[in-house]
Amino acid sequence: MHRNDTHRKSIGYILWIFGFIGAHRFYYGKPISGTLYFFTLGLLGIGWIVDFFLIPSMDEQADFRYVAGDIDFSLGFIFLTFLGLFGIHRMYMGKWISGLLYLFTGGIFGLGVLYDFWTLNDQISMENQKIAYT
Repeated sequence: MHRNDTHRKSIGYILWIFGFIGAHRFYYGKPISGTLYFFTLGLLGIGWIVDFFLIPSMDEQADFRYVAGDIDFSLGFIFLTFLGLFGIHRMYMGKWISGLLYLFTGGIFGLGVLYDFWTLNDQISMENQKIAYT
C-alpha cells in the first residue's frame, strides 16, 4: 500500500458527478482532458461514464505524482470547484494577496480560476514541499 495518499477516491467520485465540466480530471492532474471534458460535456457523456471505472487508477497515479503535506489536495479542489471565483482555495494555501484579488475580481474574471484548475495540484505540491523544508 502506498503511503503518500494525496488524493481521495471519494472526492474523485464527488467531483465526477460534475464530470461534464471535467472537475475530477483536473483533480487527478489531467488538465488537458479536463479542458476537453469542459468543452464537450464529458465527451458527450461517454467519457464521463468510462471515467467512473478509471477513477481508482487515476487516484493511484496522482498519489505517486504529488507531495502530501499540510495542505490537503481534496480540500483545495473542493474550494476551487465551488468557491474558486472568491479565491477561497488561494487563501487556504496561504496566498492571501492573490486570494483577495480573486475575491474582488471574480477569480480575475474567471481566467484565474481556469489557470488554477490547470495548476492547483502543482501549486499545492510546491507549498507542501516548502512547508516540509522549513
